[in-house]
Amino acid sequence: MPTVPVQISKKNAEIQTPAYHRPGDAGLDLRANESITLAPGQRYPVKTGLHFAIPDGVVGLIKDRSGLALKFGLHTLAGVIDSNYRGEIMVVLINLGEKEYQVNTGDRIAQLILLPCLQADLTTVSTLPETERNDSGFGSSGKT
Repeated sequence: MPTVPVQISKKNAEIQTPAYHRPGDAGLDLRANESITLAPGQRYPVKTGLHFAIPDGVVGLIKDRSGLALKFGLHTLAGVIDSNYRGEIMVVLINLGEKEYQVNTGDRIAQLILLPCLQADLTTVSTLPETERNDSGFGSSGKT
C-alpha cells in the first residue's frame, strides 16, 4: 500500500502513537485522551492529545469504528482534517444508542483515513452536460 510521510506531535509521552491495527487497514486508530460518559443522544468532542502535519494534497477523514457503531450506536460527526490544520485532533462522538457509553482514556474511538484531495477549478455555465441519470436521486436506481 502506498504511504505518505506525516509528522505528529503528542500532548504528553503517555499517548500511544496512532497505528494501523492490521496490515492492509485503511484507518489509523485514534484513542481518547480523556474519559467521558456519553448519555443517549449526547455528542462531545473527545480530545486525542495529538497534532498532525498532514501534507498538502492530502486530507484526513475521521470515521467510525464499525464495532462501536454496531454494538453501541457510537458514531463520529464532522471529521475533516485539512492539511493546514495544526490544532489538537478531536473526535466528535455522538451516542445514538439506548444506554450510556463510557469512553476511557486510551480507548480506540475512531479511525483516521488519509486520502488524496483535489480542489475544484469552478466554471459557471448556463446549462450542465446531460447524463443518462440527470437529476434522478434518492433511490432512483431501484432497490436491487
